[in-house]
Amino acid sequence: MAVLSRELGIDLGTMFIRIVEGGQLVLQEPTVVAVDIDEQKIVAVGEEALGMIGRVLEESIEVTRPLQKGVVAYYELTELLLDHLVRKIGGSVRIFKPRIMITHPYGITSVERRAVHEAALQVGDANLVSQPVAAAIGIDLPVGTPTGNMVVIMGGGCTQAAVIAMNDVVSGETLRVGGLDLDEAITGYVRRKYGLHIGQRTAEMVKLRVGAAVPQEEEHSVELQGQDQVSGLPRPLTLTTPEAVEAVQPALDEIFEMIRRVLEKTPPELASDIIDRGVALCGGGALLRGMDRLMTQKLGVPTYLVDDPVNCVALGAGQALNIAPALQRISR
Repeated sequence: MAVLSRELGIDLGTMFIRIVEGGQLVLQEPTVVAVDIDEQKIVAVGEEALGMIGRVLEESIEVTRPLQKGVVAYYELTELLLDHLVRKIGGSVRIFKPRIMITHPYGITSVERRAVHEAALQVGDANLVSQPVAAAIGIDLPVGTPTGNMVVIMGGGCTQAAVIAMNDVVSGETLRVGGLDLDEAITGYVRRKYGLHIGQRTAEMVKLRVGAAVPQEEEHSVELQGQDQVSGLPRPLTLTTPEAVEAVQPALDEIFEMIRRVLEKTPPELASDIIDRGVALCGGGALLRGMDRLMTQKLGVPTYLVDDPVNCVALGAGQALNIAPALQRISR
């Protein structure tokens, strides 16, 4: 029997939208939209729009991230972006709307949940799943059992920690500090120490090339250009791994404090399971060098980097369609 409607898992993130179909990642695009201010119409989305950041006249084209800190900030732009990307993978002619499982951060308000749901309903038959539950499904944790499983997702806009059992979050919290805040921490460090202004994309490049959560045996350096705060002229700068480590520590301390609170709220039986099984570390921020090692050290609980930290939430959303009725009963 042919399946008439497509089944899509969508991870709606601050930095990227990822779409999974048939257990495979079929699309990944930056969650960015460029809008012509005079005509009030979208001129670019995704990768094309990302390339416009800092390179177009702000008076004529506004380049926006429709999601801020993990939640929908611009509803209409989110809806248009979703529609554009779903059409991109499925063609413009759709007899049957796809069946969709779309993710959202844990613990958001009912208004924030409704915004995600209504945007998704414009492109398909939409169900919702929290990102920690989707991540746990995506990395094959036994979420449908009474055993305690803990996941930490370090995303671009927020960091989530959750203990999951019986397809539900037993204790969890979302901190609106993520990868973008690590970029801002590097920007602030360069400004204070060297009197130079650098943009977000340059700071992200520093984080990716020389960034780390803990001091590294092998130190690296990166050359970059900044704008002198006094003269306004470009000036070169070399940043090293120890400086990048120092820059991100305050933001990481906030994240660890939040994870500790979640562990403190966890029932003793489930906490015992977590000590035995370890904490699963997911999300793009988990790729910061030494992040799992630092988290193990700070929490006193074994932490491990999962096999596919960047895509596991989207993969789990796709798999969650198979247990949608069970998730809807306990969805929050």
